[in-house]
Amino acid sequence: MIGVNFIPVKVYCNQEIVLFGDSLMSGYGLDEEFHLSSVLERSLKVKGFNVKVINASVSGDTTSGGLNRLNWLLEGKDVDIVILCLGANDMLRGIDPSLVRQNLEKILEILTEKNITVLFAGMISQEAFGKKYKKEFDKIYPDLAEKFRVSFLPFLLDGVALNPELNLKDGKHPNPRGVHLISKNLEEKLIKLLFN
Repeated sequence: MIGVNFIPVKVYCNQEIVLFGDSLMSGYGLDEEFHLSSVLERSLKVKGFNVKVINASVSGDTTSGGLNRLNWLLEGKDVDIVILCLGANDMLRGIDPSLVRQNLEKILEILTEKNITVLFAGMISQEAFGKKYKKEFDKIYPDLAEKFRVSFLPFLLDGVALNPELNLKDGKHPNPRGVHLISKNLEEKLIKLLFN
């Protein structure tokens, strides 16, 4: 029809995306409709992407826990993309950054060997354990992203951390508004991967 701007929505091939992290991505304290997996999947489908986003994040998980369950998680599944964000609980417990680095490196090695595309989201340490700890911890994520040449979001909670309006009353976990912002930040990186 002349004079009508109609842009058909293209449906892209079906892809399975796994959220692999801790309570920051698991939907802690929220109804399922507000879980990051639900919000991200809905948003991508509106844009024409035929995707399934699987919530494989576990509250309280550490990098060691993630490494221990990774092969079990991937067994028999046809996963296209993994959104990886672990380390917050390691940091809160003051776990040696060298161990955090080692665990994340092994996780990335496994995903690379299985030819799974990775969107790696980083964490930033608080200063409770001193500046040396923070410097060593914060360096882990950009270093590994560069080493494995994976798509990288420097800080999962960018724009959300320490904002009372975007977090639950505990001040640590995103509320529905916070989840929407995290989803938007991830989506900007993710869409580029879905087109590849």
